[in-house]
Amino acid sequence: METIIQGKAYVLGKNIDTDQIIPAEHLVYSLSDPEEVKLYGKYALSGVPPAQGGLPEGNIPFVRDGEFSSDYTIIIAGPNFGCGSSREHAPFALQVAGVKAVVAESYARILYRNCVDGGFVIPYETAEHLNQLIATGDELKIDIEANTLENLTRKVTYKLNSLGDVFKIVQAGGIFAYARAENLMAQS
Repeated sequence: METIIQGKAYVLGKNIDTDQIIPAEHLVYSLSDPEEVKLYGKYALSGVPPAQGGLPEGNIPFVRDGEFSSDYTIIIAGPNFGCGSSREHAPFALQVAGVKAVVAESYARILYRNCVDGGFVIPYETAEHLNQLIATGDELKIDIEANTLENLTRKVTYKLNSLGDVFKIVQAGGIFAYARAENLMAQS
């Protein structure tokens, strides 16, 4: 996994719950059928209502009509990202849509663990209200080794909280792959 993530920002508000990340009606698709897996990407963030201020200004869709992945690789969110049910499909849907990292003020603990344990996306935390300082479509660069996020569009750099061992787990492909690679569990 690369240590530099670069791409467009998709900015969300606070309290984005797992049903907004992947609505329940889209949990019927097979996780083993490649054609159905693409639908998780297609419907990622399709439950975010504009009335709650969750969608970016102008109600920009995360995934364009007829597409299965997004033009946005970095999500910027407010506090409590991924609250709601313990839906493991939420970080999976974001990964299928092409998201590499989420930067939020805070996470619901279960979503954070699902991001890491499944090796789906890198869940960065920040003390700053980046969802008020970055706009959807801004070109961003995250330096994982330096724990920084650079807004290339606005020429501003922000400090992110350290990932600690989280990056190693996501980089390995999840908690079980990491444990096997580190000889922390019996090999099968």
